[in-house]
Amino acid sequence: MPSLYDLDHGALSALLPDQPAYRVDQIWQGLYEKATPVDELTNVPKAVRARLTEAAPAALTPVTESVSRDGDTVKWLWELDGGARVETVLMHYGDRSTVCISTQAGCAMGCGFCATGQAGFERQLTVGEIVEQVVRARQRAAARDDPRRVSNVVFMGMGEPMANYDNTWATVQRLHGDMGISARHLTISTVGIVPGIRRMADEALPVNLAVSLHAADDELRDELVPINKRYPLAMLAEACEHYLKVKNRRLSFEWALIDGVNDRGRDATQLADYALALKAHVNLIPLNPTPGYLTRGTRPERVRAFRDLLRSLGVNTTVRQNRGTDIDAACGQLRAGHEATPVELSRPGSAPRR
Repeated sequence: MPSLYDLDHGALSALLPDQPAYRVDQIWQGLYEKATPVDELTNVPKAVRARLTEAAPAALTPVTESVSRDGDTVKWLWELDGGARVETVLMHYGDRSTVCISTQAGCAMGCGFCATGQAGFERQLTVGEIVEQVVRARQRAAARDDPRRVSNVVFMGMGEPMANYDNTWATVQRLHGDMGISARHLTISTVGIVPGIRRMADEALPVNLAVSLHAADDELRDELVPINKRYPLAMLAEACEHYLKVKNRRLSFEWALIDGVNDRGRDATQLADYALALKAHVNLIPLNPTPGYLTRGTRPERVRAFRDLLRSLGVNTTVRQNRGTDIDAACGQLRAGHEATPVELSRPGSAPRR
């Protein structure tokens, strides 16, 4: 049975064959333009709403909801059909509200410092399961005492978007075409799936590209981000350069700072060389603690020193604000709990330890 947001406009019409076209349009506009729950579509007859709910139910069942102390970060753990669980994070800033969404249940990329990577891969999310995360976040943002509009969507939650490319891109089209979110406010993150980056360059919409880099040396990146063995840094740079030429969008690199692993002076110099060649912006992310990863994140003073060194080398650099640490808001943390087997990443030059 399809979920509500798996239906495109034609499928919605086919589900209600006795309803006039204007009624289907009312439902579609209510679901997407206004993000209204089906049972609150008061311009639609109650019997039609009941039929729709029965034939195409919601995909996301809430398991846990956590709200940060300041109320500006909300994280949900959802259960999907079949029992898989995924996370969504809504973050309010002074000038925007952003939702971070998942594209897979689990992840097969095997990055040991990531709570999602520790859990392994379960399954792909459908278009409806991805889209509904944005809808739920929009509903929650609008319900605040000071109502907010979700203006930005980042595909940086659980999973590798490029490994679920078709459903990820169909979601982009739905968010842009039906929910009215500008392509320039949509960001797709990848650990470096080169074929996906090249495929995205051929798409019509100029979305932002973010690469989870974490190391600018192949030997270290092979350890931190195993997919680097298939798509090494030189190949990744070529794909990013092609994307920039075609789309003329800003490229960003995500760099999770890990104490004694990728926060040294030589790491900053290597990163600067790599980023400057691509005119990339660097987002430094103090590593969030995860129950399955014993290596600590870089200390705040060292984060600042790393940032300052990058800036002195000419790199546009931002330290990403750590949002919702008190509610396990880093990707995969809420689901992980204490289930993961702790892994301590070795210092460069030695093997990882369990």
